[in-house]
Amino acid sequence: MKILMVCLGNICRSPLAHGVMQHLVEQQGLGWHIDSAGTGGWHVGAPPDHRAIAVARRHGIDISGQRAQQLQPHHLNSFDHIFAMDRSNLRNLLAMADTPAQRARIRLFLDDREVPDPYYEDDLFESVFQMVEARCQEWIELLKRTK
Repeated sequence: MKILMVCLGNICRSPLAHGVMQHLVEQQGLGWHIDSAGTGGWHVGAPPDHRAIAVARRHGIDISGQRAQQLQPHHLNSFDHIFAMDRSNLRNLLAMADTPAQRARIRLFLDDREVPDPYYEDDLFESVFQMVEARCQEWIELLKRTK
């Protein structure tokens, strides 16, 4: 199973989701590959935002080794599931998709809600972490049943 988490800059939400999902699948001994990317290229090569690193670290997860990458067309064929953190990124992903098979892999991470972008609001990082952790646990259980 290969899962890609996608947000705008790949420095806040998607690295947190990547780190949490990786941590949880490793705890369960699942051999899944988890990665993340951003639809924008402003931060390519940069580590996650220091606040994302700090909140993950407080929960025993190290995301400091991740580096931002920009979403590329090949990602749409390389992953089984591609999760967008918000509707804007979902639209961008769907616009990149050339085939029904690619579009079928893409969905909103929270189904009908968005993961808020904490970049301009320091206080949001903890609640985003909690939201992401809960949803990652749900996705793992769902994907294990449908695998």
